[in-house]
Amino acid sequence: MPELWWSGYSRRSNGYFGSETFRDNNGMITALNTWSRFLVKQLNETDHQWHKFNILARWIKDPQQTILLVFEAPKQLRLRDRFPDPLLLNSHNDTLNDPFWFYPRLFEELSLLQDKSVWAVRDHVRRIEKTDLTQKPEPKYRAMHDTARHAIHVSETLEVAEKTITAIIQQHSTFEAEAAGGSRPAKAKFRHVGERLLWYIHILQSLRCRASANKERLLNEIQLAFNSVAQYDSRISVKIGQATQSDSAAMKTIAFVTLTFLPATFISALFSMSFFKVDDDTGVWSVNKKFWVYWVFAVPATLFTWGLWLSWQWFYRPVKIGEEERPVKKFGDLIGFVKRGGMDEEYQIS
Repeated sequence: MPELWWSGYSRRSNGYFGSETFRDNNGMITALNTWSRFLVKQLNETDHQWHKFNILARWIKDPQQTILLVFEAPKQLRLRDRFPDPLLLNSHNDTLNDPFWFYPRLFEELSLLQDKSVWAVRDHVRRIEKTDLTQKPEPKYRAMHDTARHAIHVSETLEVAEKTITAIIQQHSTFEAEAAGGSRPAKAKFRHVGERLLWYIHILQSLRCRASANKERLLNEIQLAFNSVAQYDSRISVKIGQATQSDSAAMKTIAFVTLTFLPATFISALFSMSFFKVDDDTGVWSVNKKFWVYWVFAVPATLFTWGLWLSWQWFYRPVKIGEEERPVKKFGDLIGFVKRGGMDEEYQIS
């Protein structure tokens, strides 16, 4: 067992593969050690768990003996059930000549775990996609980001597993070329394992594409939820603006009514004169002959106040958002523009 297998970076690694070949004095292969590590993140309904297992294998050419050490997480029991007896089912002596003969069996279990992991993420994403955002959107951002985190981990473990199997295939090809030489029967003994290794790496590549699609779909849903909330808030802001505009119109009406009676009230108070009189004996109402003086001052004052207010509204209009105004700063500029009889670029009508 190599010392580096016990190092801290190996224990913290998310996946690897290594090998060590032993030879006799003539350079012939006598034994081969291989070690590998795989991680799988399984997403459940309410929680998640990691499947972690390390494989250390020592193959001895004579008498064709393979020693396996399997380390796995405490909660992971299924992989333990596959060693050692089920591993030997449907095997034959020609396959046992290959030091990598057990890896296809291991990758079968790895593919099953990764398949469940990828489709568990897909189920979570699908539930998010079915969420109705047409009414008041209330997305669960925390849950969405947690699912995104799980999807990232699943993609990471798949990518590392793919690279690990690629390294195993390369090492298997190297061993085959040296052990079999140019003999076709000898190469045929390694062919079965090599074909299975290629099959499983393609399976993991397909799962990795599915995992990438899950991440893209989830990112799309997060963006949709964010935009839906922003659009809903925008509609609320428009309604608030409309309500404010209605209140402003009501206040303008009140101000106009006040403006209508204020000049006359001012004139009446200014003169402080009684225009109506009741005879105590007969009870007859009479109007003062100077009542016309009140109207002479009240009507012009009211009209003047209206005109002043309208002029103020005309010349000092509030600048609206999105509108560009090009006021004439000086009256002389406008006069010069008319005298030239042409259109300056600033005043061209489009």
